[in-house]
Amino acid sequence: MANSNPSSPTPTPESRRKFLQQSAVAAASFMIVPRFVLGGKGYVAPSDRLVVAGIGVGGKGESDIMNFSKSGKADIAYLCDVDDQRAAKTIKSFPKAKYYKDWRQMLDKEHKHIDAVSVSTPDHNHAAPAMAAMQLGKHVYVQKPLSHDIYEARALTEAARKYKVVTQMGNQGASNDGARLLREWYDAGLLGDVHTVYCWTDRPVWPQGIAWPDKAAPVPSTLDWDLWLGTAPKENYIEKLVPFNWRGWWEYGTGALGDMGCHLVEAPFRVLDLGYPKSVAASVGSVYVDEFKRGYFPKSCPPSSHVILKFPKTAKTKGDITLHWMDGGIQPERPAELGPNEVFGDGGNGILFIGDKGKMMASTYAENPRLLPTSLTATTKVPEKFARVPSGANGHYAQWVEAAIAGPGKKEVSSPFDIAGPLTETLLIANLAVRGYDVQTPKADGKGFNYPGRNVELIWDPKQLKVTNLDAVNQFVKRDYRQGWKLGA
Repeated sequence: MANSNPSSPTPTPESRRKFLQQSAVAAASFMIVPRFVLGGKGYVAPSDRLVVAGIGVGGKGESDIMNFSKSGKADIAYLCDVDDQRAAKTIKSFPKAKYYKDWRQMLDKEHKHIDAVSVSTPDHNHAAPAMAAMQLGKHVYVQKPLSHDIYEARALTEAARKYKVVTQMGNQGASNDGARLLREWYDAGLLGDVHTVYCWTDRPVWPQGIAWPDKAAPVPSTLDWDLWLGTAPKENYIEKLVPFNWRGWWEYGTGALGDMGCHLVEAPFRVLDLGYPKSVAASVGSVYVDEFKRGYFPKSCPPSSHVILKFPKTAKTKGDITLHWMDGGIQPERPAELGPNEVFGDGGNGILFIGDKGKMMASTYAENPRLLPTSLTATTKVPEKFARVPSGANGHYAQWVEAAIAGPGKKEVSSPFDIAGPLTETLLIANLAVRGYDVQTPKADGKGFNYPGRNVELIWDPKQLKVTNLDAVNQFVKRDYRQGWKLGA
């Protein structure tokens, strides 16, 4: 082609040869320079880094954000919290991160610059930001429980498949070695056929079984109360609701089941390949406010409960499985194989598997797995079938970061929504039976109330997402969000 710039000299054959030689040498030099030389020691190419936005960055959210950063492959670029005081430490730790109070504004303005989103808000505000992020094609990490409602859990599970993003729930014990060793013991046939499982916790460690206070309290100056309420109905602020005691109120939390169930029931889910339960029954602790006068506190989770879930046969069992959940300090009978001075579970919490040939137990997060009698633990060796996560529970965060960088389907995560969704649904189905205890219907004579949800077994239809034999409890399957809030576009 003719030279179109008359002011530039026409290259000679010699100059053209020199240019090509110099270009080849430069290209070869560029090709062999190691990446760490270009960017310094520890350099990671921009394409190998994950740009993370945190929604809820105080308390547990702070530790989540810090652990993503410690992976060495995450850039914490955006922070969002409704409480400036709770967020202050994280803001100080990541001074370059842009700060928002409303996650909707953050995603609207910044989504083009974000790869992944971490959600660590109170339970009632988990699903809405997680769904919005996935619809924008963002990978998501959501604290446990995955959602507040059964409907939300199912919707998030389906959305993760639809939008093909990498997901992880924040039940970090799912990455522990113990969760894998329990599976290997069972798969090796050491317990025979497991038919019964017990999971228990000493929580709640916050007030439950109480009346909602009549007196409103001043909203802390650093808290945007309306944004904190989010999807929940308009309500007055009460003393000590934030930052922790919201867990005991049904509008915001999911009680001890939501708090600890994802850490304790996850191991049985993986060991036995459990799916959705087919029925649930519960009994709950009573609070008496006077002689023979039982308190009625429908806004508050009860002080204790015992829930019995029945699961259909799986590929890992010969028949149905019964799972007992106990909270408020209630524990199952000590196994006869456990010595009198040996600690049951970890003292306050635990998991017990009962098979027709043997038993095994573990502590919170599936830590310290033991065969019973415990003397068998050190002497029993089985093949390692399941790859361990580096650093166990602490590696749960880096595992998600690396899987998100690699892209969907490239690397395994311990608690993807395909597992975390049905697990969360199961815990919330258990809560249907617990909440059902306070469902009232007027008596025919107008004198008092009946309580149709007490002393019954609820039959669950997972396809229709409903209890088929007591419609009164189905009101808790799906909430109506407050105006201005929605689940998805």
